[in-house]
Amino acid sequence: MKKIALLIAFVGLFFVLSFFLPYERAFMALTIFVEEHRAIARILYFAVYVVAVVFIVPGSILTLLGGFLFGVVEGFVLVSISSVTGACLAFIIGRYFARQWVEERAHSFERWVKFDHAIAIRGFYVVLLTRLSPVFPFNLLNYFLGLTKIRFTHYLLASWLGMAPATLLYVYLGSIALSAADVLLGGGSNTMGQNALIVLGLIATVVLVVVLARLASATLKKEVQEPPE
Repeated sequence: MKKIALLIAFVGLFFVLSFFLPYERAFMALTIFVEEHRAIARILYFAVYVVAVVFIVPGSILTLLGGFLFGVVEGFVLVSISSVTGACLAFIIGRYFARQWVEERAHSFERWVKFDHAIAIRGFYVVLLTRLSPVFPFNLLNYFLGLTKIRFTHYLLASWLGMAPATLLYVYLGSIALSAADVLLGGGSNTMGQNALIVLGLIATVVLVVVLARLASATLKKEVQEPPE
């Protein structure tokens, strides 16, 4: 819930600053570039996103940008592929190339041993819960999970499924950024009914993400507290 609140606050701040900063020119240039060089734009976006994940850079802004530039459907697919690829690359680095560095940081987290045991017992299920829950930082978790015994294929599928709801929310927010700005500025060509659908869609997506996150957090807490079999 805190992440959702922070996200909404960030978007609100973005709109407020849009009255004073020349966002429109920069975003217009980006939009034109994407429209004229669609394939190159996808590749560049994918590469930047993967590098950001590997270097533990928060991907929220990039995900919003994906929705803004590519729309809901294409943006969701592109962000999903990019984020999962980055997560898998970080997983492999943590497991095979930087294990000692990751171990030093993982053991500083409370309940790491119990968490490790829980994954050893029900790897796919627990990883899915961690992706749905906001308790664990996404980028660091990619490296930490490389220390566990989970199979790579289970990690990949659980990560993709678990990250999908939040990805949809961020992409949706990015895709309606222009419409929302037009509404706040009193302009735009959307009818009242179209604006209402945009708001209802946003509310429904937020509710879905919040409900799933709370359920996952509660279930994950029980899983981690259970003694290993």
